[in-house]
Order: sequence, then C-alpha cells, then structure tokens
Amino acid sequence: MSPPNSLSPDFYDAELRAHHEHLRAAYRIRPGDEVLDIGCGTGLTTREAARAAAPGRVVGVDVSERMLERARQVAALERLDNVRYVRADAEVHRFSPAGFDVAISRFGTMFFSNSAAAFGNIAAAMRPDARLLLLVWQRHNDNEWARAIDAALGDAAQPPKPGADAFSLGDAEATAGILEDAGFDDIRFEDVHEPVFYGHDVDTALAAVRGFHDTTAALATLREDEAARTVERLRTMLAAHHSDDRGVVLDSRSWLVTARRRC
Repeated sequence: MSPPNSLSPDFYDAELRAHHEHLRAAYRIRPGDEVLDIGCGTGLTTREAARAAAPGRVVGVDVSERMLERARQVAALERLDNVRYVRADAEVHRFSPAGFDVAISRFGTMFFSNSAAAFGNIAAAMRPDARLLLLVWQRHNDNEWARAIDAALGDAAQPPKPGADAFSLGDAEATAGILEDAGFDDIRFEDVHEPVFYGHDVDTALAAVRGFHDTTAALATLREDEAARTVERLRTMLAAHHSDDRGVVLDSRSWLVTARRRC
C-alpha cells in the first residue's frame, strides 16, 4: 500500500488535489455497484465512491490504522452507512471472489512487494468485465518533485527498498504486462500532468517533505551538522518553488490507468 511516514493523515488529500480530479472524472460508478478502494488512506475516494454507488457498498483497504481511524471518523460524520474500512494489504488479503464491479486506487498500488501477485489477487476479487482505475506515478526522472528532493538530499538519498518504490509502476509497458498477466484487458494509460502541493508556506512544505519516508531515512544517515545543512538545502529548494498565490508546488507526471477484468 504505502510506506510509513510521519505526515498528517490529511496531507495527501491536499498534496494530490489536482490529480484527484482526473480520477474522479473517470469513476463512472453506477448506483448498486460494489466498489473496492485500494490504499484508501483517509477515505476521500472511498466516500466519493460510496455516494455514487449507493445503495451499493464500498470497501476501503489500507495498511495504516491511523489513516483508517480518520477515514472512519469522517464517514461517520457524513452519515455514510454503505462504507466499510479494513486494515489489510491488498496483495495478500483474502477478498470474497468476484465480489466487486469497480476497483479504484489513488496512488495506493505502487508499494506492493510483488506487483504481479498483488494484481492477480485484486483481479480475483473482481467480477468479469469489472473496471480497474489507478493513479500511479510515472518514472522518477519524469517527476520534478522527486528529482528536486533527491538533488537536495545529495549523497544521502537512498535507493528505494523492495516494497517502498513510489515509481514501481512508472514504466507503462511493464505495468501493462503485469496487468495483462493478472487477468486484465483493454489497458489504457492517460498522461496526467499536474502539480503537487506541499503547503501554503515554505515552513509547512519543509515539515511535509521531512516527513516523507525517504527523506527521514536519508537524514538519519547523516551527522547532526550534515543533516542541518541538508535541511537548509531542502528549504532553499522549496522556497524556489513558492509563490504567494499557489503556495509551494512542484511539477509531476502520473498515469491514470484504466482496464477491465477479463471475462
């Protein structure tokens, strides 16, 4: 699903608000649909799906109990009774076979330890001709935010560990092969070119970036004085991307992936 970090549970909704509109426009969820939300986080996508699918039901899964606690709180406040949140890893969780008409994920499928096994498991949970919709990052070098952070981290930047690579599905050809082998057809990739938002001011953005798993890991390898200089490089980089009207934003590229479960 996603590697652990120290960010506010609601951070990702703000960071990805421009990307989110592309996924929402592609939902096409119908009343009565049964929907699976993979890596649902604090549940924004789950709640939107629930409103569209009612009286159908929506299941949101994530590995972070902290995120799910927030998701349950908001769903209760919005009085959504067709939503259920489960702490689970979609790679290995035993879903009911052929139970879902639609599966969606907003940046929640890049961190599987075995993507082939994970998408095979997801496909088994979907009905024939069910729809799959994913937002995933394109390759590292296609994303300004990733290049800029790594440049500021310098030699401390860490290579991704298995199951913690945000760009694991960035190669469209390779990802299409994984999905085809898992049981999907009609696989399509739409180029999504939108900014990521890190905060209204540089201090907020710096706190956010320092909360990223990879940043935390990199800083932990440095002496105190080296870490302080690296943090200042991060601050300088973020200040260069700040404007009064937009806050701190950096360029990004992602794929909106759509597919259908093979009949």
